[in-house]
Amino acid sequence: MNDPKYPLTEQTIRDLAHRYSYHAPHSDQASRYVEIRNAVGDLALVLAKNAPASRELSTALTHLDAVMFNANAAIARNEKKEGGS
Repeated sequence: MNDPKYPLTEQTIRDLAHRYSYHAPHSDQASRYVEIRNAVGDLALVLAKNAPASRELSTALTHLDAVMFNANAAIARNEKKEGGS
């Protein structure tokens, strides 16, 4: 195997492994995921009721998907379990 053009540090390898691994919900995380999903869904309905079907509306809804994903990922990836790791 050839040497990589951009060698990875141990920290980068750990960060990528953490980013792309499953983070099981703990504590009250699942209920907060639902709260975020519901709030984003409510906004999606407001947008769909008030803006004509269009490329721009589709883009706005796609951005809402990213908002929901990133908000939930912030919780999943960055909160430590209480009383441990």
